[in-house]
Amino acid sequence: MKKLQIHLRKYWQLYLLLLPAFVYVLIFSYGPMYGIIIAFKDFKPKLGYWGSDWAGLKYFKRFLTYPDFWKLVRNTLSISLYTLLTFPCAIILALLFNELKGVFFKKTVQMITYAPYFLSSVVMCSLVILMVGRDGPLGILYGMITGKNADLLTIPKYFSSIYVWSGVWQSTGWGTIIYLAALAGVSPELIESAKIDGAGRLQIIRHVNLPCILPTIIIMFIMSTGSILTVGFEKIFLLQNDLNLETSRVISTYTYEIGLLGGQFSYSTAIGLFNNVINVIMLFLSNKIAKKVSGIGLW
Repeated sequence: MKKLQIHLRKYWQLYLLLLPAFVYVLIFSYGPMYGIIIAFKDFKPKLGYWGSDWAGLKYFKRFLTYPDFWKLVRNTLSISLYTLLTFPCAIILALLFNELKGVFFKKTVQMITYAPYFLSSVVMCSLVILMVGRDGPLGILYGMITGKNADLLTIPKYFSSIYVWSGVWQSTGWGTIIYLAALAGVSPELIESAKIDGAGRLQIIRHVNLPCILPTIIIMFIMSTGSILTVGFEKIFLLQNDLNLETSRVISTYTYEIGLLGGQFSYSTAIGLFNNVINVIMLFLSNKIAKKVSGIGLW
């Protein structure tokens, strides 16, 4: 206790800087957890959390026996796993940025790739809809290949690709920042030694740069795996239409349907809790596997 007091007294300025972020997380991330209890109750707003009757696992059973349960899980997993396959894109782009020598050109290219990240979901989805529409460039290209222009968002089998690759376009540039920071920590002496030994650029990337940023790569991959059942609601909702529901209806949009539109708060909370429990299990499993294989993990 005395050591803690000495530590706090010594670094109080740093903890003061940390305080706003701590309060924010406490209020908006931990505070709402109090409401998880309604997943186990027949929640009635007028009775409140504790006045409502207990329902046990009723709503979890209801979700697991829902006729479209496996379709929702399949659609969610297909998009999540597809997104996971694009994980190396940010790493490859960061390695390419790292090889650029011209400062002005490098900064310009970085700015261009970062820019889409700052577009709101509404603007980004509007651009995507225009691009893949019947008269958009991709719709016209589809017509040149098949002989008939088409709105690609009305074809269910293309929804996942449109969702995932528009996400790559929007976030890959921004995702390079953490890898560029890791690459900045690579010792110049290692690179010089590799050059003296006759290593080319690709060999330096493979045998020097990649091993040095491997801990960062593994940690980011574990965190990505830990959100395997979490698919961005806003973007899917904005790109969704009646013709692509077969592949675009996922757990998050179903939760919106029965929660906000249907007013079934207990049921929607149970679905959200189920989703998060699976994500936590996947996080622990991926961390354990990574720790066993590489010795690197979140904890």
